[in-house]
Amino acid sequence: MNTPKSRLENIINKKDFDRPAAICPGGMMNMVTSELMKKAGVFLPEAHKDARQMADLAKQVYKEKCFENIGVPFCMTVEAEEMGADVDMGSDVVEPHVIKYVINSVDEWENLKEIDLNSGRSKVVLEAIKILKEEVDDVPIVGNLTGPISTASSLMEPVVFYKELRKKKEEAHKFLEFTTNQILKFALAQVDAGADIIAISDPSGTGEILGPKFFKEFAVKYINIIVDKLKENGVPTIVHICGQMHNVYAEVNCINSDVLSFDSIVPISEAKNNLKDRIIMGNISTYALEFSEPNKIKSLTKVCLKNGADIISPACGLGMKTPLLNIQEIIKTLEEEK
Repeated sequence: MNTPKSRLENIINKKDFDRPAAICPGGMMNMVTSELMKKAGVFLPEAHKDARQMADLAKQVYKEKCFENIGVPFCMTVEAEEMGADVDMGSDVVEPHVIKYVINSVDEWENLKEIDLNSGRSKVVLEAIKILKEEVDDVPIVGNLTGPISTASSLMEPVVFYKELRKKKEEAHKFLEFTTNQILKFALAQVDAGADIIAISDPSGTGEILGPKFFKEFAVKYINIIVDKLKENGVPTIVHICGQMHNVYAEVNCINSDVLSFDSIVPISEAKNNLKDRIIMGNISTYALEFSEPNKIKSLTKVCLKNGADIISPACGLGMKTPLLNIQEIIKTLEEEK
């Protein structure tokens, strides 16, 4: 009988498995809701800065049979904050967000700080993973990273950043090399702490924003630096890219991750047709999860199954008011259908 951990491992390694897994990695794809916090007796924003609370809140996701994994952190601002950005920690309904950039241009990248794994929220995340590793068996622990483009555009004004990818290409590459190396350092530390898999979400690095040429030159290149190094260390990866894919499927197929995850705007059947032999994760509408009834979630889960999703997941981060009953319907449907 598959455990959640062995099931996900078998899916990633293309071995026999009893049914698709249901996971929500964390990071951009935050799985914490108001109802879940009440169940755990742990609340945001406090849990962003306390390893014990972060671990307890992450464990509650699995306890409530929402998803078959545990993941931290619950936001996309850790890396940017560690490199010098000012972050508002939000509230119990608003996620942390950058309120002050560090640099004004890509050619100022040398003013950025290196991530210090022994302080700040990076340390909290690592300590939370260590706690989870000690206290949880047979459930995959997912460590989360903000992708290079999204981190870079949290360190400076995004509109200026996108323009300078073209106007100051050489310095833009230096900026992204620095940023990627810092993210990679954080990734390897998460693995050392006990993460079984690393998920990279890069919602600002879309093909729609960058176009195919720059998507490959900047998004694919730097994501692969992280993915390839983790692969050398035997660590599987998930990469989530937002937006439409039809103009960049060839470029997306160059991403070397084990699993590719997409927004709900991308039909799973289309992704499977264009990315043959790739493991596809997705992509139940988070709007439906928050505002629909369980029967609608059952229907959407069945559509994902029919269209060939290997891993069922929300298409993005959950809204804070998402009912647990709706989330729980995903696993319930998978169990009924196997």
